[in-house]
Amino acid sequence: MKPTLRAAALLAVAAALVTQTLTAQQPQWRYWGADAASTRYSPLDQIDASNFEQLEVAWIWRADNYSPSPGEMLRATPIYVDGTLYSVAGSRRTAVAIDPATGETLWTFREPPTKRWEDSMRKNYGKGVAYAEVGGRPTIYLVTPAFHMHALDPETGRKITSFGKGGSVDLFADLGHWDPHPTDGLPFEVGYITNSSPPIVVNDVVVVGNSHEQGYYQYLQENVPGNILAYDAGTGEHLWTFNVIPQEGEFGNDTWENDAWKWTGNVSAWAPLSADPELGLVYVVTDPPPVDYFGGFHPGDNLFATSILALDVRTGERRWHFQTVHHDVWNYDNPTAPNLVDITVDGRDIKALVQVTKQGWAYVLDRETGEPVWPIEERPVPQSDVPGEKLSPTQPFVTRPAPFEMQGITEDDLIDYTPELRAEALEIVKDYRLGPLFNPPAAGEIPSIHCPGANGGANIPGGAAVDPETGILYVASTRGCSAPRLFPGVERDSTANVDWVTYGPGGARGPQGLPLVKPPYGTITAIDLNTGDHIWQIPNGTTPDRIRNHPALVGVDLGNTGAATHATKLVTRTLLMYGEGRRGAPIFRAVDKMTGEELGAVELPGDTYTAPMTYMHEGRQYVAVAIRLPDGEYGLVALRLPE
Repeated sequence: MKPTLRAAALLAVAAALVTQTLTAQQPQWRYWGADAASTRYSPLDQIDASNFEQLEVAWIWRADNYSPSPGEMLRATPIYVDGTLYSVAGSRRTAVAIDPATGETLWTFREPPTKRWEDSMRKNYGKGVAYAEVGGRPTIYLVTPAFHMHALDPETGRKITSFGKGGSVDLFADLGHWDPHPTDGLPFEVGYITNSSPPIVVNDVVVVGNSHEQGYYQYLQENVPGNILAYDAGTGEHLWTFNVIPQEGEFGNDTWENDAWKWTGNVSAWAPLSADPELGLVYVVTDPPPVDYFGGFHPGDNLFATSILALDVRTGERRWHFQTVHHDVWNYDNPTAPNLVDITVDGRDIKALVQVTKQGWAYVLDRETGEPVWPIEERPVPQSDVPGEKLSPTQPFVTRPAPFEMQGITEDDLIDYTPELRAEALEIVKDYRLGPLFNPPAAGEIPSIHCPGANGGANIPGGAAVDPETGILYVASTRGCSAPRLFPGVERDSTANVDWVTYGPGGARGPQGLPLVKPPYGTITAIDLNTGDHIWQIPNGTTPDRIRNHPALVGVDLGNTGAATHATKLVTRTLLMYGEGRRGAPIFRAVDKMTGEELGAVELPGDTYTAPMTYMHEGRQYVAVAIRLPDGEYGLVALRLPE
């Protein structure tokens, strides 16, 4: 009997290994970020260092047929489920099914236009759709700019009529204490809300985020909060609403002084969401209240603005939170989905959450408890001299890992390719206030520069990817600074009731059109989350032509400055792959995950516009990414190896 049992055991092990191998070679990409953990990782290894440069264009899918006007950006990452790609396109946020081998459109679904859609300022920011199987029924979930959620049949694109009311849910109805018009939405004096990211489905619950108008264009104190909504994934029944601005009697309510919790809003969950099904937690990150660079009318730390939230997916109960910026007046919203990964630190196994930010930090927390893995210290920061403003006296400073981007700005950081350019840069900054991280915005003719700024550090186009096998994080960053000018609100609009507003994040132009600060202007940084050490940092791509060929730099050895764009990337078992990002070179690159050494590069039909994904279809691995085409329109391109 023993030999028979042993043989059976060996056969079982062999079968398990075969199953694991097949699973590794044929994974799905079922979430915007590959999986619920938003790792942006795939175990596929058909494309590797030996053949990367053989990649060729398999097909191009054009998105300009799905918008009422030309030239609208495509910011979506497709998902791949059971042999089909699903995504969104155009300002209508049309849901589409695409053949993964040919790029053929299989079906489309478009919500009828309404005033609610017309008023949305985030029409083409949809990023994608969600998928789940509930009770054996596969479903595609689409949230539209008009703030509806639709449940669609993946085979046909038709509504699943048993979900909600005829296949749809009006999300406005469950937002809070407002009575929206079925087609017009909320009255202007009440506020405005829309959506910019797909929902996430975890443990048969659909959790929905939202977004608002960009805060630097706002001039009213009042708005509705971006409360988090959850629904039964099978029926569409509303399960819970989490108040991102705590109401009377709720934890955090006392952090909104001046009774601002009663009437102000925003605090959007505009970035994609992440979840841990085993813990039953969904992770939500938020942005500031209005307006982005002045908060005198809502004094206090303002929970849960600019925070990381862990919510019980069944009840909506807050398990923990971590506020990354108190009373945020720097537009330091958390712009990317949290990355979840298991790590080992000093012999201790930790279920970790990593949030990369515009500040240039990676906040590494225990995702069960919210406790920092390494100390995060409250340190004094400069205070504002803007009349009516009251900043937090301290901000949280990450002690480990080290920043992946330049923080603050001094004269030592200014461009110095030549003595003449250095002198011009010094002359320029005489008209600005330089200072450290959290340099407060200023009113009047001399604005403050804060670095990183609204579009610096990590941001949504590139964000971060993490390798669950090694615990290494790969984060894209740009060296962008902001210099917002605060003006009296009535100068923006005669009906404004905010004392100070801006016309945008602003910036400081460098000498002769060159950057104000030294390079690198865009980077990718690899961080070992088991130790907190930086393993390597490389420039994003190569020096842009406008810098390489600048007449003031003739004969100057520039080195590689990197492109001032957010690298769009994913990580696989074999490679880190990336495009240079929006307005970067139309090249897709592969680098060694452990050293950052470039292993290959291939040309693309256009520059990449958001995060890529990969899938295995009929035995062939593909990489798909949104691009801007040479004619100025947008589409998806899929790469694969020759047969």
